[in-house]
Amino acid sequence: MTMTDPVADMLTRIRNANAVNHKRVNIPSSKLKVGLAEALRREGFIKDFEVIEDTRQNILKVTLKYGPDGEKIINVIKRESKPGCRKYSGVGDIKPILTGVGTAIYSTSKGVLSDRECRAQKVGGEYLCTVY
Repeated sequence: MTMTDPVADMLTRIRNANAVNHKRVNIPSSKLKVGLAEALRREGFIKDFEVIEDTRQNILKVTLKYGPDGEKIINVIKRESKPGCRKYSGVGDIKPILTGVGTAIYSTSKGVLSDRECRAQKVGGEYLCTVY
């Protein structure tokens, strides 16, 4: 079966693993998914990730992050731009999520960046997802 939205698959795997308190989740890798994982790590939503080389397709192993008492760091992770309805934002349209508590992830010409990084670098792009 072909996958029409690999980014939504990645976010769903993270959401499901987070819901049952798994420490790690394995995801089929791509450059966009690695960029998304890097942005989530920079923003402090995941602990770490690594790309495991494979003969067919590399595997992205994401280590989830929890608070000191086991509370979830990721409460909501939601896909915004979908294959049937893409959402693009210019730098002037990028606003903070929950007054800076959450973050929006964008695919830009300078790579996959969070909303803070987009405003700092004055660049817009495709609105991939929201995390808080």
